[in-house]
Amino acid sequence: EVSGAQAQESSGRAAEHLHQEDDVKDVIVVDCRAHLIGRLASVVAKELLLGQRVVLVRAEQVEISGPIWRNQIKMSVRRNKKMNSNPERGPFSIRAPAEILKRMIRGMVPHKTARGEAALCRLKVYEGIPHPYDVMKRVVIPSALRVLCLRPGRKFTVLGELAGKNGWKHEELLKVLEEKRKVKSDAYYQKRQEHRALVKQAIDEVELPAEVKEILAQYGH
Repeated sequence: EVSGAQAQESSGRAAEHLHQEDDVKDVIVVDCRAHLIGRLASVVAKELLLGQRVVLVRAEQVEISGPIWRNQIKMSVRRNKKMNSNPERGPFSIRAPAEILKRMIRGMVPHKTARGEAALCRLKVYEGIPHPYDVMKRVVIPSALRVLCLRPGRKFTVLGELAGKNGWKHEELLKVLEEKRKVKSDAYYQKRQEHRALVKQAIDEVELPAEVKEILAQYGH
């Protein structure tokens, strides 16, 4: 016989599994590469508050306007702030690019309310592109792209480089993992292109009545 606690635990696991499946199905995966961090964060914060699940990948390639030395001074000033009586109590500086981006989004959300807390639960931020998001469709946010928002010739800073100069230790490891992912992604793309070519060839070779071809042409086939 199954006790009430065991039944409740199993039902909780099933609900969690279904919740994870919903996350994968209904999620929007945003590639942060070449986006300005503030504009990206503001758009994502609004979507989270509207109930959308968002996953941000390649957070280390998000960009900040201004030269790297200027942003490094700002970050060092923030890192040097400590509690006067006991520095071990904080404030604690964040070094990982994904955590920096997530903290900025948190600042644009009323995170101390139930609505804001629920919105942050719908957000995931990663360095690189981990599985299963490496095989999912990725989108960009045009209103946050640096090439569309920043005047040509203006200097900008890549967040991963800035974090690497301020204590983040996984920059080189992430470059190795990204190279491996790109090789796998290219092989997957070539295989898919071959499959599409075979499908197109089969469609061209098949003999269909004229009436059927007209119907298919109306629907774009």
